[in-house]
Amino acid sequence: MEAHKHSIVKAIRYIEEHLDTELSLEKVSGAGAYSPFHFHRIFRLITGETLQNYVARRRAEKGAFYLAMRKEMSITDIYHQSGFSNHSAFNKAFKKYYGISPSGFRKAAPESFHRIVLEESKKGQMDAVFSQYICNVENLLNWMNMNLKIKVGHLPEMHLAAVMSLGVAHVEPSFGTLIDWAKGKSLFPREQVKMLSVYHDSFKVTPPDKVRIHACMLLDEPLRKQEGEVFPETIEAGKFIIGSGEVTLDDFEQCWVSLFLWMNENEYSVRNAFPFEIYHTNFREHPEGKMIVDFCIPIH
Repeated sequence: MEAHKHSIVKAIRYIEEHLDTELSLEKVSGAGAYSPFHFHRIFRLITGETLQNYVARRRAEKGAFYLAMRKEMSITDIYHQSGFSNHSAFNKAFKKYYGISPSGFRKAAPESFHRIVLEESKKGQMDAVFSQYICNVENLLNWMNMNLKIKVGHLPEMHLAAVMSLGVAHVEPSFGTLIDWAKGKSLFPREQVKMLSVYHDSFKVTPPDKVRIHACMLLDEPLRKQEGEVFPETIEAGKFIIGSGEVTLDDFEQCWVSLFLWMNENEYSVRNAFPFEIYHTNFREHPEGKMIVDFCIPIH
């Protein structure tokens, strides 16, 4: 099964890099070094979805993210970049996953940061429901001011070793896999080792059991090739909103919500890159379960 997981990770990475192109079973299975016949069954076994459903969902989610976060993009540009051939196909697929048209979704999304919750309706359809995480925005900003120091700054290029997690529940095992790999190379434990989580999906549009989170370790030199489940990843140098604080795991959602709210109120826009967390301490070593974390949002 481990060998299968390695190949499926390659296939998923191929899908994400080519969402705006034709993704045939032959192309994707080839990226994972499988025959199409075997690939389809193994992909479903590991991800819980057929390849067709996975690609359709990811395209709809990419479109939803752009609709919510990239107000300057036209719907035409969004559906092209999300892999849809025309507006009709985008509209049909979007309604299937969110129960609302793309234009309706964009109008319903409030200016301040809200998370999108997928709820089962009485008819059994998935509806997009916008619910405010904390009802009073002022309370959220006060919480942020007490718990986070926010700055806008430039971060250098970072070379990472990464293990993909499909779903929040699998993040901790992914870090375990990464640490075992690092121990074998005498990279862990050592002074000043930095661990990161890189979010390749947004919780606003992707269910928690399907979101892709990469468990990562900062390296001095780039990893040249994939080694088992561990593959190279690079965070490009650029401008970021950085919120730093000593928080518990239960505080993470409030940290992200408040940072995106701060971003909107200060008229910054998200860059086409992935947000991430940098862990400076281990919550298991703190009597109150706290850890020092940098929450980083890429911006223009």
